[in-house]
Amino acid sequence: MAYKHDYDKILTRLTTILSRLNDGEALSVKELATEFNTSPRTIQRDFNERLLSFPIYQENKKWKMQDGFRVEKTKSLEDEIVLDIIEKITEGIGGTFSTKAHTLISKIKNEDFNPIYTKLNIEDISEKFGDIQVLETAIREKRKVEYSYNNEKHPPYTTTIKPLKIVNFEGFWYLIALRNDTLKKYYLKNISHTKIRDEYFITGDDLDKLLDDSISVWFQKDVKPFEVKLFANKVAAKFFKRRPLPTQSIESIHQDGTMEFSVKITHEMEILPIIKYWIPHLFVLEPQWIKEMIQKDLKQYAQEM
Repeated sequence: MAYKHDYDKILTRLTTILSRLNDGEALSVKELATEFNTSPRTIQRDFNERLLSFPIYQENKKWKMQDGFRVEKTKSLEDEIVLDIIEKITEGIGGTFSTKAHTLISKIKNEDFNPIYTKLNIEDISEKFGDIQVLETAIREKRKVEYSYNNEKHPPYTTTIKPLKIVNFEGFWYLIALRNDTLKKYYLKNISHTKIRDEYFITGDDLDKLLDDSISVWFQKDVKPFEVKLFANKVAAKFFKRRPLPTQSIESIHQDGTMEFSVKITHEMEILPIIKYWIPHLFVLEPQWIKEMIQKDLKQYAQEM
């Protein structure tokens, strides 16, 4: 029976060997045996049994890591779980993006099995990889971009903008940018023929906070947030406790499971679709004009049925 310190020694040895293989070294069994003060048979067992699941091979009596797999290996169960979740999120995007992500994550994990399943409806933007690469470079380097935009509401046009961030709201991809110093949101699939210009720009650092506080792509810049107070019955309350909205603040929780809470928004369309989705389990307490908008839309819907 091996003692705990024996397992510690084995783990240290295996971690060291993997790290050096990962760095591109070719390792000799005999040299490793001398270095770790153990027998060549033990080292050979490391490679043939303990490290069998890793992409390693022997050539000219030295062990190497297969090309394309020299990436950092996971160090803990938490890392494995995070990678599993990321992999499932990328599967929801689909297309070439999902394939590339799966290949990369498999290299890190060295396995294809994933015990986690998710159902995410994220649109595939694989066809836009070229434009996305240009936009990412421009965002990092803070350079202006010229591109064509095809919107069903307007004829195609070419414009120059200051790209700030590529974002995803409710499964759809957008480019957040400044056009004539006005914050704009462009549907990413409508963008084409992107070109980086030799013009640099400077922006503030308030966009991340704005995005963190946003509920949907309808958020507005330079608009003072206003508060919407809502009442949720026990059916809806359970959901909003589990997954609170950005800027959500619980006012009171009642013994019957109902709840009153508030959210701060910059545009009514950030909250109207959510309220309508949860009817009849959620309704507006304040402000009155939001309540009237809901009532008007419901009345129109009833008349058209």
